[in-house]
Amino acid sequence: MAAQPFLSIIFPAKNEGENVKTTLNSLFSVKTNYPFEVIIVNDGSEDNCCDFLKTYYKKDQVKLIHSEGIGAANARNLGAKNASGEYLIFCDAHLQFENWWIDLLIEPLLTGQSDAVTPAIGSMGNTKFIGYGQTLKPNLRIKWNSKQNGLFETAVLPGGCFIIRREVFEDVGGFETGFKTWGHEDVELSIKLWLFGYHCHVQPEVKIIHLFRKAHPYKVSYDDVYYNLLRMAYSHFNAVRIQKCRKLIVHAKVKAIEAQVLQDGVNEQREAYFQKRKYNDDWYFNKFDIDF
Repeated sequence: MAAQPFLSIIFPAKNEGENVKTTLNSLFSVKTNYPFEVIIVNDGSEDNCCDFLKTYYKKDQVKLIHSEGIGAANARNLGAKNASGEYLIFCDAHLQFENWWIDLLIEPLLTGQSDAVTPAIGSMGNTKFIGYGQTLKPNLRIKWNSKQNGLFETAVLPGGCFIIRREVFEDVGGFETGFKTWGHEDVELSIKLWLFGYHCHVQPEVKIIHLFRKAHPYKVSYDDVYYNLLRMAYSHFNAVRIQKCRKLIVHAKVKAIEAQVLQDGVNEQREAYFQKRKYNDDWYFNKFDIDF
């Protein structure tokens, strides 16, 4: 029998308080047949949320990397760069896990049914909520899918938890390296995966529990979120959709943000992506019946 593939589970963390510890306690308490390492990217936390790792009982299985506020997308990229696994699992640092979650998530990748898979995601403290992957509303906000039986396609992989083949992640260039603090990183990666010819699915037989917060434990500005939105639009969308994205910007100066996006070389990236992709944005929005 062939050796089990090795996995890297990557957690970006910033001002997570006790969450990193409770998340790892849950991870190491559940059953799996797969060998894995944990990579924590402490992205400029100010609350000592990762200090416990110095004496943690599983510290030999945890790799701690420090970065200085590089943002959600690049913290994940940094984790991937330092990963040894053939498969990467990206997780938020405020989750609870169940037995065999890893085994069930990786199965569609091993059988060639999918390239990236997300579990059902429940809400800590609200047993009535379970989301099954995401799609997009006409204002590009995310909307959770309802359950379907068996493995099914999803327009958007929630960044809170998904597994992806390392070679696929690297082929599409990972998370958007030009993004600021937070915003649209999951959506951009998902769109990129689909446009480049890869497949994203939900495995509804696996459920993880996620802490949904009303506010970030660090500062996120409108300018950064809108910058990411326009960078995503210029990277992947046609002129009509870029204009629609400009109209979504209501709390900031559109022209200033757009000028910065263009100055940061997005048109060169756009050209490279358009040459590489197998489908265009019309195909994506039609496939998932998104009115945008």
